[in-house]
Amino acid sequence: MDLLENVREGLRSVNANLLRTVLTALIVAIGITSLVGILTAIDGIQYSVTDSLSELGVNTFDIYSKRNRRGRQGGVVEKSYPPLKLKEAQRFVDNYRYPGSISLSTDVTGTAEVKYKSEKTNPNVWIKGANEEYVALEGLNIEKGRNFSVIENQYGTNVAIVGIDVVEALMKDNEDPINKEISLLGSKYKVIGVLEEKGQIGGGGGPDNSVIIPILNASRLSSNRSLRYGLTIGIDNPTDLDLAMGEATGLMRQIRQDRLGEPNSFEIAKSESLAERLESITSVMRLGGFGIGFITLLGASIALMNIMLVSVTERTREVGVRKALGATPLRIRQQFIIEAIVVCLLGGIAGVILGIAIGNLISSIIGIEGLVVPWLWVFVGVVVCIVVGLLSGYYPARKASKLDPIESLRFE
Repeated sequence: MDLLENVREGLRSVNANLLRTVLTALIVAIGITSLVGILTAIDGIQYSVTDSLSELGVNTFDIYSKRNRRGRQGGVVEKSYPPLKLKEAQRFVDNYRYPGSISLSTDVTGTAEVKYKSEKTNPNVWIKGANEEYVALEGLNIEKGRNFSVIENQYGTNVAIVGIDVVEALMKDNEDPINKEISLLGSKYKVIGVLEEKGQIGGGGGPDNSVIIPILNASRLSSNRSLRYGLTIGIDNPTDLDLAMGEATGLMRQIRQDRLGEPNSFEIAKSESLAERLESITSVMRLGGFGIGFITLLGASIALMNIMLVSVTERTREVGVRKALGATPLRIRQQFIIEAIVVCLLGGIAGVILGIAIGNLISSIIGIEGLVVPWLWVFVGVVVCIVVGLLSGYYPARKASKLDPIESLRFE
């Protein structure tokens, strides 16, 4: 009996015991579904965040206040650095001459309540102060209205750009929000623009639930509280990013009066480093997802091995007949291993399809658009099916190959 005949015999055996095959394949399918589904959802999350970062471009870098750590290190009290001030940030914007654009922004509060007539939002709206470059450099788009003008930003006029969630909470019956007056933090602001819906993981935050006001206006709302200002610099030529960062570092050190030989009193980071950090986080998530899927597949392989042992017992006389006709132990082993692999592949294919569907469903529920097909994990899923079939089918196949033909023919 050659290898091809073994394959045909394996398929005939699967067809003859269709219900048992379907139930066994279903066990494997559940394991593969959990593996591929979790990893598809993780890839969807990573794709969404990476896509958001790519809108900023790899030609951007950020300057922000250094985070001070408390306590001692090596018996020496760590030096603390004052946060970046508005005057320092504005001096940087005025004096940085490298070709590109500069966004200046700050977070005023994340617990604001915005009002319009008798309507009001939940007290969870983000109020941000920003200059006219912020919207473009953050990868945002204005759906209605316009951006801040230079004059409005320079004088801190009471104007605002609002997110779509804020509009839906305040404006009823599809009322146009442009040029309407809203109240926040005790002041009235005229709405001049509405941000295009961005979406966010989990909902409830991000640009959709925010109000952006001119940076100078935001500094007046701080109520004597020190705000933390940040700069995002976009360079026209991405190949000059390192050179532009070096020039920005020198200028900011001069503004902050950092002494020669001392470390920077501020942080400067490429947008690429954010992508690298994201990759490290998703790698851990993938490892966890793979672990969950592996445990499920382990249970499936044990169930498959048990069913194959039952199959060997049921077909003892059949094995005896084949051995009497000249089948070698190798061919007997091949036959049962091929059957196990066929069952695993049937379950694996169904599991891959279900996993991709469930993974994309999870992604859509948490606000991620687009279809994700993780070809790498599809390939891994198929390979895992073959390995599970080999491991689960080997012991029953070995047991069958060692049966004595005379005793097998006597088996009832």
